[in-house]
Amino acid sequence: MPSNTFDLIEQLDARGFIHQSTDLDGLRLALSQGAITFYLGFDATADSLHVGHLQALMLMRHLQRAGHKPILLIGGATTRIGDPSFRDSSRPVLTEAQIQHNIAGITGCFARYIQLGDGPSDGLVVDNADWLDGIGYLQFLDQVGRHFSINRLLTFDAVRTRLEREHSLSFQEFGYTLLQAHDFTELARRHNCTLQLGGADQWANIINGVELGRRQGCPPLFGLTMPLLTTRDGRKMGKSASGAVWLNGDKLSPYDFWQFWRNCDDADVGRFLALFSELPLEEVARLAALQGAELNQAKIVLANAATALAHGQAAAKAAAATAAELFAGSTVEAALPALPIDRLRLDGSLSLLQLLLGYKLQPSASAVRRLAAGGGLRLNGEVLSDAELKLTTEHLGARISLGKKRHYQLQAR
Repeated sequence: MPSNTFDLIEQLDARGFIHQSTDLDGLRLALSQGAITFYLGFDATADSLHVGHLQALMLMRHLQRAGHKPILLIGGATTRIGDPSFRDSSRPVLTEAQIQHNIAGITGCFARYIQLGDGPSDGLVVDNADWLDGIGYLQFLDQVGRHFSINRLLTFDAVRTRLEREHSLSFQEFGYTLLQAHDFTELARRHNCTLQLGGADQWANIINGVELGRRQGCPPLFGLTMPLLTTRDGRKMGKSASGAVWLNGDKLSPYDFWQFWRNCDDADVGRFLALFSELPLEEVARLAALQGAELNQAKIVLANAATALAHGQAAAKAAAATAAELFAGSTVEAALPALPIDRLRLDGSLSLLQLLLGYKLQPSASAVRRLAAGGGLRLNGEVLSDAELKLTTEHLGARISLGKKRHYQLQAR
């Protein structure tokens, strides 16, 4: 049975999780009257989630801790189509093997934030291929399609924007919102799921699911969206200068993950602590109010909390210790992210510049040369002016530093 649920909406709103709801008062009442089942959907477009998904995972975590049951719906079927929302082109088509590989990786991420199992509030992982693969076209049109007006669908921002820009929109993509609406009603029938979560860009899709449920005689369904997050410098949450900030350790080391949070903008610290840690809001406010050098301690608290959730307490402590020793001038390399090099290339045929570009740690060769010219490229702490340094076996174990906060270790593969 949920505990302290009547003020759960206020708590979530105070932490920054709520943007819009189809019926906020009705949802508040439902949460206060007993445990509900809610879901969040992800298409399996990659084998890991990234920090852009973390807001939703944390919202699910708060709801589960209040006694409600989460479902992670993975789009094993809808991944083959792709949500056209705010996209100018179709997604690349993935093979079934790629989709299944991605589902396994996403499930691993989910399990670190949500308790899975058979208990009343334990989470479930569900694949929409279970029902979409078996439905016939004429059956789908009769069951779902007849409830939607083309005139209304054309008014949705995701569709209208694509057409106004004169970008192609396939009939397959156009039908995505109907599939998502059907997912909601199917989960309502199979699992008594009455709440769908999503980002602000999913508002139209969520409304369609709520409306379809009403037309099909489902119990009252609710939708709740979260604000779309950007960092203070305008970048979409989930991206860094060197690429996506993945939640799986085999795609991004715990040390680099820790550094992402430690290096956040001063103006983002309070907001990120409220969203991505489980600290009481009073402590969040105290840390966010720190000034000058003291604010760095708040960033370390944020980095430790976020990394502990994603990778465990031991990984968070190791990352913090490595950072402290590196910034103090130590040569400890224990937890540095590795840059593996094929031993056959350690014959002088591979330059450091080529290695950095190969791992997408810099956007261009000229950027690497500018970094070196400005003294920001270092080898074992020493300024390296030659970005074209040829790599040999003598460089194995060396520490490569890009600026003051990005450090890597050269390793053989």
